[in-house]
Amino acid sequence: MPHDPVSFSLPWAIPFCGFLISLAFIPLIAPKFWHQNFGRVLMGWVAAFLVPFGFSEGLEPSLHMLNHALLHHYIPFMALITVLFTVGGGIHITMRGKASPLMNAGLLGVGALLANVIGTTGASMLLIRPLIALNKYRRYTTHVIIFFIFLVSNIGGVLTPLGDPPLFIGFLNGIDFFWTTTHLIYPFFIVGGSVLAVFWVIDHYYFYHDPSVPDPTHLQGEAKIQLKGWQNFLILGASIAAILTESFVTVKPHMTLFGLSINLAALTRDFILFAMAYASWKLTPPKIHETNHFTWEPLEEVALVFLGVFITVVPVLEMLKAGETGPLGSLIHLANPNGVPDVSLYFWLTGIFSSILDNAPTYLIFFNMAGGDPVFLMSQGATILAAISTGAVFMGALTYIGNAPNFMVRAIATRSHIKMPGFLGYLLWSFSILLPILLGFSWFWFL
Repeated sequence: MPHDPVSFSLPWAIPFCGFLISLAFIPLIAPKFWHQNFGRVLMGWVAAFLVPFGFSEGLEPSLHMLNHALLHHYIPFMALITVLFTVGGGIHITMRGKASPLMNAGLLGVGALLANVIGTTGASMLLIRPLIALNKYRRYTTHVIIFFIFLVSNIGGVLTPLGDPPLFIGFLNGIDFFWTTTHLIYPFFIVGGSVLAVFWVIDHYYFYHDPSVPDPTHLQGEAKIQLKGWQNFLILGASIAAILTESFVTVKPHMTLFGLSINLAALTRDFILFAMAYASWKLTPPKIHETNHFTWEPLEEVALVFLGVFITVVPVLEMLKAGETGPLGSLIHLANPNGVPDVSLYFWLTGIFSSILDNAPTYLIFFNMAGGDPVFLMSQGATILAAISTGAVFMGALTYIGNAPNFMVRAIATRSHIKMPGFLGYLLWSFSILLPILLGFSWFWFL
């Protein structure tokens, strides 16, 4: 039997909070220690939840809870992440030439759109090196990388569940695949277009004040583009088709496994996605993987992190499901004063927590705080869902730790001898540029 949600008390949230705080701040405070021990630290918090839960509730409820977290959330999530990661690592783009501000803006715009197809991580890894190569002749390029993080690594992923992990978690919880496309297209163009316009102004200024650019007026900004690994686009298309087919199936057969009702259509979808990832790995020439510096280490880290997230978040979600009578009733009341949701507050709370923790579990928390009913949230509660979705995706760009690709892009840029700001320096950029745009968007869209 499922565990009674009301029986969870606030101390059960400590492992989840400790997990996210460790994930956010230990890499900054003690990077060497984190690199050597992050798995032990994260699994320690998982044990801090599972062991007491097992002793207090017994073996059967513990196994039921664990199986539900793995079969209904973790495996489908990892199936998508695995195929997007593998496909992205099997595509290599080579660009030769010299970029102008207009070309840079075009690349950022294309990258933001591409992020909705291969994910923010895939688009970031695919385009960051060509962008650096095209701007290698310039002295001032730090701002190009920062805006790349804003647009390609974060804002661009808001239109589909493939774009950013929070939106795929919404999809797994019943949100229609194309709901984000139809309801978030205007926020995408408002925020993304504003950021892109500011980038062009700043890049134009640096371009014409850069002593490394000998004749900026006559620089054509032409680039020769070469694409390798085209077969991965076919594999990506097959993967998307599998996801869409499952979402459109109306009659879905089920089977019982470990006391859980398993959706066979969803299980087939996940099997196809893992098979597509394997096909991508085998069909991609090793030379492309070598050129892309492809390793499984980032995926292994993501797998470990989200294993911990989906397990330790269980008591928090159950307390939220208990409503205003549960242990987290005061938090629910804060976002729903007098029973009326404060949409703007949902946007900012989701965004702020996404920027300092991780946007995927943050989305899940506020999704359940809003009731967790996908039918309601896609209809009468559409504005609330839009606030949670845009807050999680957009504000992942406020800090280096808000979204996984942020640090990856920074590391690649640093290795390419681009002087990148530290944690506080990056905050100065994001608070000066991104925060005012988000304030304007929030006032215009949610008030």
